[in-house]
Amino acid sequence: MSEPSSTLLGKVLQHRLAWPVATLVLLLALNAAFNPSFLHIEWRDGHLYGSLIDILNRAAPLVLVALGMTLVIATRGIDISVGAVVAIAAALAAAMIGGSLVVKDGAAADVSRFPMSVAIVAALAVALVCGLWNGLLVARIGMQPIIATLILMVAGRGIAQLITGGQIITIYYAPYFFIGGGYLLGLPFALFIAAGVALLLYLAVTRTALGLFIQSVGINPDAAYLAGVRARRLIVGVYMFCAFCAGLAGLIISSNVKSADGNNAGLLLELDAILAVTLGGTSLTGGRFSLVGSVIGALIIQTLTYAIYSMGVPPEINLVVKAVVVFLVMLLQSAEFRGQLRSLVFRPSTREARS
Repeated sequence: MSEPSSTLLGKVLQHRLAWPVATLVLLLALNAAFNPSFLHIEWRDGHLYGSLIDILNRAAPLVLVALGMTLVIATRGIDISVGAVVAIAAALAAAMIGGSLVVKDGAAADVSRFPMSVAIVAALAVALVCGLWNGLLVARIGMQPIIATLILMVAGRGIAQLITGGQIITIYYAPYFFIGGGYLLGLPFALFIAAGVALLLYLAVTRTALGLFIQSVGINPDAAYLAGVRARRLIVGVYMFCAFCAGLAGLIISSNVKSADGNNAGLLLELDAILAVTLGGTSLTGGRFSLVGSVIGALIIQTLTYAIYSMGVPPEINLVVKAVVVFLVMLLQSAEFRGQLRSLVFRPSTREARS
């Protein structure tokens, strides 16, 4: 019997994106089986409407954070503070915008405390400062990435709660709602934000030397430094980019729910982002990474979350179901596990071995 690696199917299965894509397709089929209208998309109120559109819209923040996390992990790092950065950016934007409805000359008008553009820039700037803090602790001070980002993970929640005063800030400024709840050309505007960041990042790592530098730092930082790569600046840069993506996600989330909760905004988002990156084939040991895989991983997690809730799985076991699915996908992605499985399936029989 021929080895599967010699066939077209075997070569396809050996591709690092094969199992993530297969998992996503299987989850979509599972949703369609339990919900006949799952794949139905219709035009309503000037935009596309359906379960698939809803999944894409809700996956946009996770896609953004996963893209930033991909570069951090590719440089042998980790950032568990992205959820806190989401909360900080959302809290600051909500506090600066606030908003109120006033009546001028007999017509209702939305009024914010600060211009929306100023609030957005301020929120993203604070997110960049958070990334700079993490990057300096890792690259300059020499802290372990998980410890450096753990500091901001804990302190960031406190900062967000200080900004909100320990309360949930409700936003009353309608133009701000367009970021997370608006539509452009029939599709959610948040989807365009995530797609734009993904496209620009993909072009940066494939059309320039950035991707090669990131891989070299992740594989061997000392060798990369000797080769002329400014590893420290690169590491600081990827942490800043990761925090920037988290800031964008915070704006989308706060805009979508029309409020900011310093305690719960972005809670456990860092875990979903890490899962999305690993599901997409990025190596936690650094070097090898896949932006497309991270996007697919984020879609897997959001589709799985949708399936869990739509099928009526009890809330107390939904995290267990998610963990089991992720465990199985990671097993299938393991070259060692596939090799052992292949040796068991295609092991010659005793009679063939004797002949």
